[in-house]
Amino acid sequence: MLKKLCNALPVTLQSLLLRIVVLLSLMTITRIVFYCYNLDSFTHVRFTDWLAGIWFDLSTVSMLLMPFIVFSLLPEKWQQNLFVRGLKAMAFFIPALLIVALNLMDTAYYNFTLKRSTADLFVIVSAGNDVGQLLTSFIADYWFLILLFIFGVYGLAKLYQRTEIKRLKNRNANSLHKELIAFFIVTSLFVLTGRGGLGLRPISSIDATLYTQPENSALVLNSAFTLLKSIGKDDLTEQHYFSEKEAEKLFNPIRESHPQHLLPDGTNVMIIMLESFGNEWVGKFNNSTSYTPFLDSLLDKSWYFEYGISNGKKSIEAVPAISASMPTLMDNPYISSAYCNNQIQSLPGILKDHGYSTAFFHGATNGSMRFNSFASQLGYQEYFGRFEYNNDKHFDKTWGILDEYFNPWTARQLTTLKAPFMVNLFTLSSHHPYFVPEKWRSVVRKGPYPIAKSIHYGDISLRKFFEQAEKEPWFKKTLFVLVADHTPSSNSELYNQRTEMYRIPIAFYDPSGKLPGKREKVIFQQADIMPTVLDLINIQTKYYSIGHSYFSKEPREAVTYLEGSYYYFCGDKLLVYSNNKIRSLVNFTIRTENPQNLLPSEKDEAEKMAKRLKAIIQRYNHDLIHNQTIVR
Repeated sequence: MLKKLCNALPVTLQSLLLRIVVLLSLMTITRIVFYCYNLDSFTHVRFTDWLAGIWFDLSTVSMLLMPFIVFSLLPEKWQQNLFVRGLKAMAFFIPALLIVALNLMDTAYYNFTLKRSTADLFVIVSAGNDVGQLLTSFIADYWFLILLFIFGVYGLAKLYQRTEIKRLKNRNANSLHKELIAFFIVTSLFVLTGRGGLGLRPISSIDATLYTQPENSALVLNSAFTLLKSIGKDDLTEQHYFSEKEAEKLFNPIRESHPQHLLPDGTNVMIIMLESFGNEWVGKFNNSTSYTPFLDSLLDKSWYFEYGISNGKKSIEAVPAISASMPTLMDNPYISSAYCNNQIQSLPGILKDHGYSTAFFHGATNGSMRFNSFASQLGYQEYFGRFEYNNDKHFDKTWGILDEYFNPWTARQLTTLKAPFMVNLFTLSSHHPYFVPEKWRSVVRKGPYPIAKSIHYGDISLRKFFEQAEKEPWFKKTLFVLVADHTPSSNSELYNQRTEMYRIPIAFYDPSGKLPGKREKVIFQQADIMPTVLDLINIQTKYYSIGHSYFSKEPREAVTYLEGSYYYFCGDKLLVYSNNKIRSLVNFTIRTENPQNLLPSEKDEAEKMAKRLKAIIQRYNHDLIHNQTIVR
């Protein structure tokens, strides 16, 4: 039967498929070698991890060998040309040998970085002469890998020769019609495979966490894939503003929690990320019409901050900042960066280790902004999205399930979780295009911009969540953290100022009343949420965090990054720093469309702030590049 099927295929396709299988087999061998060399790093490997590895290998082959695939599927008579045969061989061996070489190189290198190589490898190789100095010792220590590469090259060449078209001839003559059909169908399938399927976005390194445990991501991935996916994404470089010892005195992200015993042990934690709820629309923070009457009423009963600061301008940047105290201080969001598979410590991960069950709720179509992949990496054990909700009658036809339905559904789902729990609910209806269901259009408050009505609709949906939550047994045993993911785009000159464009509500609400309600006129950034929650719920642990607890003795500060510039908030000042220069210093607490540059008159304060900021940058860049973002 199999032989009949093979004979039915054009000989050009038979040759191609055999060669792809040979290369995939060699890649699997390099993965086995990688595993054996790094056994201590992969203690819970399942058979499905190996299958997932083949899927990522196939995606890599589909991307890198696409010219070879096209040449191989040309009609047989065209492939008899010596020039075409030469091009086809080059299109096979150059990427194939690169794939094998990178996998074997990472077999040795992984132990130093605990991640597959990415585009930052080029930065490391080109910086200084460390590689040249270590080359001889690496050859001496890993000669077996070099030998394996040589055998791999030899085997690949022999099998390539044995799968030549002329060796696969059968009695059935190939027809041009069959060859052309195979060309268009098979190339389309390989393009689809290279993309990673029909998902919303092309497959990425972080998607490995959908198929395996985060700690096994490097085993599932291959080095050519991670390198290819990271090229042009991030380009963090080591900064050496201070000696290592001096930098650590100025800023040290290795922290230890200090339980405050304000709340009972085992208190549930629920973070509610409010899409685009910038201060511009929240009544408690401006003197204009409020589009968030329910949130305003919650703030009256909450501990919240006058100067809440988002660490970014995108939803994709908010999740790592809030859940793992990891802001995006580079051009590309952390989730889609070259460092997305670094080891990381997070609030759900820490609490999971302390007996909490964890879940992430987001009504968008699964795969949106790769939240489902990253949630798994963070330590969220379950993910609930549009597919889990399973009722597209409530789909907004753009993003996902409308908040008015998804929010109370989430409250009901929490009752099924084992207590104590730590969950995250990320709303979506106040996202562009600001859709509001017809039944609410005459109810919501309209404002100067389209977002106003969807913010009010989001506020109504938030009220629906709490109306349902109050009926559930876990409600009064839960600490709620309400935080906007970022500020929305604005047509207001005031809210487009850097002094205002990161200002968001951040609040801690305790229904039992043990945490007093108050408004504090201090800076509090998204990255401070994780360390503060750990202190509030009495978790004793050491952890890595760019932000710091409200209860620590460190300065109240916030740092953001946008298009090559760093914005550093401290005290009542905002420092703008780019290209290793202080650009301006303003008092961000004075609300004006034309903030005064205080740099000429307060240069000493600016230099002091810049010193702290540079220490943050130096440590952040170093730790991400070298995968040192956990306490070892």
